[in-house]
Amino acid sequence: MAVETDVLDELRRLRTRIPRLTGSLAATVDGLVLAHDVPEAEPEGLAALTAAALGVAYRLTDAAGRGDFRELLVRGSRGYVATYAAGTTAVLTLLAEDRVNVGRLHLEGRRSGARIADLVATRVGPGTGRHADRPPPAEHLAAAPPATARPIGTLPVRTPQRPTHQPRPHTGI
Repeated sequence: MAVETDVLDELRRLRTRIPRLTGSLAATVDGLVLAHDVPEAEPEGLAALTAAALGVAYRLTDAAGRGDFRELLVRGSRGYVATYAAGTTAVLTLLAEDRVNVGRLHLEGRRSGARIADLVATRVGPGTGRHADRPPPAEHLAAAPPATARPIGTLPVRTPQRPTHQPRPHTGI
């Protein structure tokens, strides 16, 4: 059984455990959909926006000195969007009505995030993906990816630079 099927089963069980849950999505931290149960939204767009919000959340927790990212909660006028870490390579996003029990949403979201992290960690790895039987493209064999010191899904930090020239004073003529 593929990891996508197992993750989808977890998302369906999650809907039965949380009243007023309207959708759920599991994606990679890069914004690729693993599985979804979101009838009211476009899953690919939601996964991409989740990845963008995740990058900001990583930066925010780091800048504020609050440790590793765990979850993000956004409340709109018609409900909630909650995002939970699912290991280091996946993320779980839940959509809920405004009257949802937020404590229950957090409890079940955290548990499902941990289950999805286990599913992804045990089933997805080097050479075990959907196209594991295909040989890698030649460009992947030629160049090794550059090593980065930052975790997957975080944004690079830009260091401000001094201008190379000094502006001339305005004489007022």
